[in-house]
Amino acid sequence: MDISQNNFASSLSALHDMDSHSRDSILMDMPAAVYTTNKSGIITFYNRAAAAFWGRNPRIGEDEWCGSWKLYWPDGTPMRHDECPMAVSLREEQEVRGGEAIAERPDGSRVNFLASPVLLRDMRGEVVGALNVLLDVSAQKQEEEIAQRLAAIVESSDDAIVSKDLSGIIRSWNKGAERIFGYTEQEMIGRSITTLIPPERLDEEPGIVERIRQGERVDHYETIRRRKDGSRIHVSLTVSPVKNASGRVIGASKIARDISDKKESEERILMLMREVNHRVKNQYAVILSMIRETSSRTSDNAEFEQQVRERIMALARSHDLLVHATWRGATISDLLTAQIKPFSDESCVIMSGPPIVLQPNAVQYLGIAFHELATNSAKYGVFSAERGKVSVDWSVGDDDKTFYLAWTESDGPPVKVRNTQGFGKLVLERVTPLSLGGEGILEQTPNRIVWTLRAPMANIETAVT
Repeated sequence: MDISQNNFASSLSALHDMDSHSRDSILMDMPAAVYTTNKSGIITFYNRAAAAFWGRNPRIGEDEWCGSWKLYWPDGTPMRHDECPMAVSLREEQEVRGGEAIAERPDGSRVNFLASPVLLRDMRGEVVGALNVLLDVSAQKQEEEIAQRLAAIVESSDDAIVSKDLSGIIRSWNKGAERIFGYTEQEMIGRSITTLIPPERLDEEPGIVERIRQGERVDHYETIRRRKDGSRIHVSLTVSPVKNASGRVIGASKIARDISDKKESEERILMLMREVNHRVKNQYAVILSMIRETSSRTSDNAEFEQQVRERIMALARSHDLLVHATWRGATISDLLTAQIKPFSDESCVIMSGPPIVLQPNAVQYLGIAFHELATNSAKYGVFSAERGKVSVDWSVGDDDKTFYLAWTESDGPPVKVRNTQGFGKLVLERVTPLSLGGEGILEQTPNRIVWTLRAPMANIETAVT
């Protein structure tokens, strides 16, 4: 028995020597829940604190063992009244100190408590009853549950959650920190937080510590930290002061979120915006050139408007393919299908060639060429009649450095050979070939039309990433 138990026993002995009226008066005014029973467990006395604790007034001389409405074990399963600490102590004539249970009041509220029954003996040492003191530990239990939940949240968090003292020594390290930075808890506890800071950013830490000392919080501070393997990682830091019971700042809690994917996405978006801006400017230049060249080759306003509109729509179809592929490019077959669709069924065209993904620039200028060829065929050639065929063949030279393409239209209506330098001919022989760094040749005979293109693969195929 320790000193506190000796003192408690002495106090009980002194109470026992008092007359019953004085003893009951003292117990009635005690702030702790106190009650007594006889040897059989029948309640013989309870104070006001016990009645408040139970939420009811038990019947003196009738209720047994405990005045609680219902009892439960600490795990929440029901407990019979004859299983409570008071009943066990009387039955075994052995004091059960610190027995834990849950009491339910008539209104349904519950309270966690510790029971400390003390056996009462007569002059001969025979047990004549017991006195029980009930200690409400609900607040303590709630705090423990909250602490356990917080610990579980910290341990299961994908973010790195680290605590350190004001000198920068790490005191706690969760699994998220291990995953992000590569160090285990054993490796980092007791080490300085500067282990994670690149040399060129060490001057950030004093400023953060000073703000923490002043009780300030640092929110979403984006910076770079270093992993165990030496690689750099973008993180967003939230740092909060840790205070002791008296309110003095004794350390800091850091939450580090890996934002590498976010940074990469931002960089990709910026790069894409620059690429789109560049391509849009190119399209403006192409449109202005089309307007200028079309204007110089027609004097009819209605015809001029129609030709410009059709050519801009052709550019738009190519642009749609690029947008759908996030400006990575488009295949030759997809580009052909898109440009032929307004004029004829794609089944009228025989396509043959290896799968090549065109660069955005090649998509735009080959798209213009395919539009001019399809437009001509719809007016005078195979697409205007139900006979003939169009074959589009492409290949890569033996050196893998040269691209070849041929559009061949044959067995259709008789070809009218025109010597005029129209806009379509200009596109096929100059605009598209020169834009791709190659050479284009348009051949027309009474039986067929052939357009061939030769260009460096470096200007045709998109780079594989």
